[in-house]
Amino acid sequence: MWSKLAVLPVLCLLTASALVSSARPPASSGTIEGKVTYTGTPPKMKPLDMSKEPTCAKEHNPPLTQETVVTGPANALQWVVVYISAGEPPSPTPSQTVKYDQKGCMYIPHVLVMQVDQPLQIYTDDPFAHNIHPLPKANPEWNKSQPPGAPPIDTKWSNAEFIPVKCNIHPWMHGYFVVLKTSHYAVTDNNGSFSLKDLPPGKYTVTAWHEQYLFQSQDITISGNETKTVNFVYKVTPYLY
Repeated sequence: MWSKLAVLPVLCLLTASALVSSARPPASSGTIEGKVTYTGTPPKMKPLDMSKEPTCAKEHNPPLTQETVVTGPANALQWVVVYISAGEPPSPTPSQTVKYDQKGCMYIPHVLVMQVDQPLQIYTDDPFAHNIHPLPKANPEWNKSQPPGAPPIDTKWSNAEFIPVKCNIHPWMHGYFVVLKTSHYAVTDNNGSFSLKDLPPGKYTVTAWHEQYLFQSQDITISGNETKTVNFVYKVTPYLY
């Protein structure tokens, strides 16, 4: 039978082995990146008439324009959600809270992405009442008011979908909640760029969604530590649907 002193070196070796194992780099993973652009003539966004709320009208000079179609340099499209729509199991629900704000009679950000059942807090920074009215189809619809200084509305969405949001008090306010099952998503910036990182090897479907021009998808395979490029091009027209 081993003595206690004989066992100690073995335990030390096992502990050292575990530390080495835990320090090993994670399994290989890849990145999908690219840009979302358009061809054609985009619609000209109209200035927002905030005369119903003079405080906001004074805050935005010159007036802000609609955010339905926002373009950037080199025919870039902003506010496009790019995400993995197939090829992976649903991601674990994150505990981190996502935040949506109402400031200057605008929803900030215009498009907010979150995962299924992820905590969501809706704030108001304005000195007057708002109401926030999401219009889901796969989740329960609700309509809640927020007077000045009200605490945030705590909520979440249990089903994946793209949810328009409006304010009945200020009709020019609109935005979107995008509820996904994946943690691999991005929203394009003014340059139309996106990046989806930490993807294990596999075959994926990458989908782009725009509130006006809707969905496009492409399949791509990640083999290891590599970066693949996927670009989406939307054909636009000078009018809104």
